[in-house]
Amino acid sequence: MTPATGSRATGSSSPFLTVRWRKSSYSNGSGGECVEVAAAEHAVLVRDSKRPDGSLIAVRPHTWSEFLATLNRASSR
Repeated sequence: MTPATGSRATGSSSPFLTVRWRKSSYSNGSGGECVEVAAAEHAVLVRDSKRPDGSLIAVRPHTWSEFLATLNRASSR
């Protein structure tokens, strides 16, 4: 993952104002399909890289780890 531009999660009422967003190193930078992730205190945040001021999804860190493990198992087949 590489750092993404900007650090605001969403509007000024968001409790996630100072997170560091990261974009996948697999992203080609040409505006393709990509998400960004950020670690917050009790959640992993996910947003559309093309809409950084749009909605985001917050998931529990354990859930995110399980998701990544599943992807890694699937890609190694």
